[in-house]
Amino acid sequence: MTFPNVPDLKEEIAMTKSPPFRVHSPLVALAAAACLLLQAPARGQRVAVSQAYQLTHTAKYDPSLSPDGKRMVYITVTEGREQLFVMNADGTGAVQLTRDDADHEDPAWSPDGKTIAFVYMKDGLEIISLMNVDGSGLRRLTPGSVKAIHPNWSPDGRQLAYCTDDDLAPPRKNDADIVVIDVNTLQTRTLITGGVNTYPAWSPDGKRLAFRRMLGEMNSEVFVANADGSGAHNLTNHPAFDGWPAWSPDGTRIAFASNRNSSYQIFMMNADGSDVRLLANTEGRATAPQWGRDGARIYFPVCKNVDFGRDCEIFAARTEGFER
Repeated sequence: MTFPNVPDLKEEIAMTKSPPFRVHSPLVALAAAACLLLQAPARGQRVAVSQAYQLTHTAKYDPSLSPDGKRMVYITVTEGREQLFVMNADGTGAVQLTRDDADHEDPAWSPDGKTIAFVYMKDGLEIISLMNVDGSGLRRLTPGSVKAIHPNWSPDGRQLAYCTDDDLAPPRKNDADIVVIDVNTLQTRTLITGGVNTYPAWSPDGKRLAFRRMLGEMNSEVFVANADGSGAHNLTNHPAFDGWPAWSPDGTRIAFASNRNSSYQIFMMNADGSDVRLLANTEGRATAPQWGRDGARIYFPVCKNVDFGRDCEIFAARTEGFER
């Protein structure tokens, strides 16, 4: 059978392999493509022997900005321990601060820029501690008999709010109180009690305290109270798990994390709970937001499972739209 108007296939296919690529008919083009595909497996360029998987994993999370907004302290897991590092706010210049055989959680940079509060964890202890920004001068504030977590500085730097550990027998949550300690005298007073109350955060003017409160086993809400613990009321009022509140520098907004869109993401709302908005579409578990000092960005960790391991990295998102 012959096709009078179709040129020789061998010649036409040869012409498609080197410029200029001239094809005189759809039939010839299809034949040329088929030949090239049939040749590829023979050369071993398209049929893979195996599948690659990610072998190395990193864990960086819980950033806290310096008062000038130029640096941040954060956690990196090194040799199986949570160690504290500092770096520039653009992600450069990382320096390790702690190197001992203990875990260090919930870092919080002091308002005067001189001190970092954190939780020292070793041999079952969870102690609110202080150190200089170069890692020297370790000082323990809370007694070893109390498991204390989530320190947060008052705006004047004289006090730290923290909570008692709500995970003494996970996955069940136990009651947790919010306590304030005077950094100099070490005197404490309980502000919020009754149920599970965690993640305290002072407003910039020091007059209010945001925190997370569990309502039942599967619901968590962002509450706000007066600085003395009175007048606590629910801001989020949502059936999802809302928590990790953080005030904007001007006190008009609160960032928080929620799983109301299935996975945890960062949201923003007005200080009265209105105008809830998703900050950014992220994949994984985004929690613990921290505002940049100018209010233009929010920093937060995102953790997700990757192949046979888990990665946590620090992300940043602009509060008024994307711009590097």
